[in-house]
Amino acid sequence: MLYVNCLVRIMSNRSKLIAVVGPTASGKTSLSVDLALKLNGEIISADSMQIYKGMDIATAKPSKEEKKGIPHHLMDFLDPTENFSVSHFVTMAHSVADDIISRGKLPILCGGTGLYVRSFIENIRFSDEKSDPELREELLSRYKNEGGEILIRELSVFDPQTASQLIPSAYKRIIRAIEIYRITGIPMSEWVKKSKEVPSPYDSLVIGITFSDRQKLYERINKRVDIMLEEGLVEEAKKFYSSDVSQTAAAAIGYKELRPYLEGEKSLEEAVEDLKKETRHYAKRQLTWFRRDEYIKWIESDKCVNVLDEALRIIRQENFN
Repeated sequence: MLYVNCLVRIMSNRSKLIAVVGPTASGKTSLSVDLALKLNGEIISADSMQIYKGMDIATAKPSKEEKKGIPHHLMDFLDPTENFSVSHFVTMAHSVADDIISRGKLPILCGGTGLYVRSFIENIRFSDEKSDPELREELLSRYKNEGGEILIRELSVFDPQTASQLIPSAYKRIIRAIEIYRITGIPMSEWVKKSKEVPSPYDSLVIGITFSDRQKLYERINKRVDIMLEEGLVEEAKKFYSSDVSQTAAAAIGYKELRPYLEGEKSLEEAVEDLKKETRHYAKRQLTWFRRDEYIKWIESDKCVNVLDEALRIIRQENFN
């Protein structure tokens, strides 16, 4: 009974938080900024690549003009040589959100890194996880030599739930799930379940942007890539590869697709087409990820007259203002 009373008290005193999610090039940044202007908010970036300094064009960081004076947190603060994890993000995002709330403002989480968003919204904690660098290196070597499908099959023997949620290219998550079981003897799915026992301190409303016609999203992606090239993406990629970078930063879409061109293996046109194709595939994976979360309130951008007005309607409907 004491636990129930405490839970009720926590749930009733939770601070409000809005999240804007969706695939790349869907218009998340624009909507989050407009909501922040309307609702006295500040933005917390939930993008695993926008955290890095200097990686501006490839990660589509908003310009000063696009930010419209709204503070953006957890963006452009880490050197590309440094690795970063979802555990780091959740810890830092909680600290930033609490600071925003303490100043009487509304925290607005915005980003397309699904694991970051879900872990924060569902209050998944990672503080008890252990690490074994040698084991991680061994698993990384196996991934490079054997491929992700082999490791996922291995993972499915002792953690079928986690294995069913992973794709072969998600090497960091595959390796981490195996590492956790090898160290603790407990599957990652059980750790996640245990971590959710503490309710979130935030009353969150998650708004997602999508398109009823997927081709319209793909056209936006293609156009964005063209604009990135005009803004100097090739030069940024050259600079990126001229220095050491972490495994996390090296996964950024926008650089690795141009590397064959920089090394004289492909024409610029071929490399750009590869970049557009990979970005479209990434958008598809993002939508697949977010569609699993039933609490997201979706806006079909190509079916409404004004995305901001539709988002505000949802906020009123959910009694969130």
